[in-house]
Amino acid sequence: MLPAPSPTRRAIERLPAHLRRYVVDQDPGAYTPRDHAVWRHILHKLTARLKDTAHASYLSGLAATGIGLEQIPSLDEMNEKLEALGWSAVGVRGFIPPAVFTELQSMGVLAIAADIRSHEHIDYTPAPDIVHESAGHAPILADRRYADYLRRCGEAGFRAIGSVEDQAVYEAIRNLSVVKEDPEATPGEFRLAEERLRAASASRRYVSESTKASRLYWWTAEYGLVGELGNPRLYGAGLLSSLGEAAHCLTDAVAREPLSLACTDREYDITCMQPQLFVARDFDHLFEVLEAFEATLGWRRGGDLGLEEALRARTVNHLVLEGGVELTGKVVARIPARGPLAPGLGTALARLEGPILVSRKGRALGRPWNGEALVAFGSGALPPRGAFNLDLPSGLFLTGFRVGEHEVINLRGHQDGRPLDLPSWALLFLSPGLPSVAGGPADPGAWDTWFGDQVSPAEGEAEAQARERKAGALSREVAELYLQVRTLREGGPVDGARLRALVARAEAHPGEWLLRAELTELEALA
Repeated sequence: MLPAPSPTRRAIERLPAHLRRYVVDQDPGAYTPRDHAVWRHILHKLTARLKDTAHASYLSGLAATGIGLEQIPSLDEMNEKLEALGWSAVGVRGFIPPAVFTELQSMGVLAIAADIRSHEHIDYTPAPDIVHESAGHAPILADRRYADYLRRCGEAGFRAIGSVEDQAVYEAIRNLSVVKEDPEATPGEFRLAEERLRAASASRRYVSESTKASRLYWWTAEYGLVGELGNPRLYGAGLLSSLGEAAHCLTDAVAREPLSLACTDREYDITCMQPQLFVARDFDHLFEVLEAFEATLGWRRGGDLGLEEALRARTVNHLVLEGGVELTGKVVARIPARGPLAPGLGTALARLEGPILVSRKGRALGRPWNGEALVAFGSGALPPRGAFNLDLPSGLFLTGFRVGEHEVINLRGHQDGRPLDLPSWALLFLSPGLPSVAGGPADPGAWDTWFGDQVSPAEGEAEAQARERKAGALSREVAELYLQVRTLREGGPVDGARLRALVARAEAHPGEWLLRAELTELEALA
């Protein structure tokens, strides 16, 4: 009989294939003794600092989610605890695409960066690491209200429409995080990576729905404060996992203001500590702001607003038509009607560039169509097959020949006597209204099956190289010293002779400040 799958393997097997491709196994043997020392140093200092300043769920939430102070947590141990909270965790490598991160979160899955920051960046790093993703995000999940918010915030981010420039910003942030954690990266490479991020951010033509969703997430789940404005508590993962931010955020150097929808208009910089933060009254307040934000999205509003957002985004999104049919593709044109056709809708015709995927309830209905698709809005009917003449209240008049369920040929049209430049062969849909226009494909799994090779892999070449360099930067002698320090600490009363011998050996490595800190702690116990 095969052994039962581990808690983490069960969590992975529940994921759809298009998300599993981003998951990596946690390799406990890949963590060095210094990595465990980094974890221990951060967690001991954080818990001491946060016991009086973090949200009440923080300290108990560490144990409730399988996180200890002495060594890097096992995802299996975390998942044993998280299952009771309706959540799970899977390992990923670095910055994964925002749509992947938010879809996982909407499903109640934490994406845990498997790597850990270097000891040079122990106070703060812009790169995702297991300190931030586990000790930062997991503990407050013990509060059910907050856990519900995190899931719904993920769904809003997943449904928001992102622009082509958002992708450029993501790639630049990913590149910066790799460079920051590469011990062989030069100052010139640091500078170039930061300049690339500034250039990518400056390239944005407008603030997309996706950018606003990321800001809401940043100012709440990442850097949120809760409680009284003058005496708030920390709950954001970026604050709970950073020694520097945990100390800085409650000083007079940081401006604080009540949380509101205005936070989605506030930019942030991942390369430095935050100059201002938002304070939620309580976790119910988070839902009030989230619901106000959702009400602005094409996902909720549909109609002309959703079409215009998709049109200027220049990315793959999907339209939900009356009756439930979903069309995935790029919106490339919108022709206004002579007047309103339905609440929020004054569009006669929407044009989508292929490939087009037709689906219903998030399930693809067949292969992608490589041509264009047209949606004519208004009440009308087409024959099952054959020639048609369609005269719509929008002023649109279409003629052609229907050869399939949605396929038409010899398509011609005009609007109020003005001829329209239409594809002669296309998919044609009729719909009285447009309930929703949302980000990404309606069936991400089917889209990934056909076009997944166009998506960034779980780990790029530069990331793999940086990890190898980081592992190679630790000499065998130094690794052995860290291991002996841990063994000495865990072995009961401190042996003074062994301790003095370790201190003497450590003097040959003056750059290992963390090793010295560990030895100083033991000296106080000897």
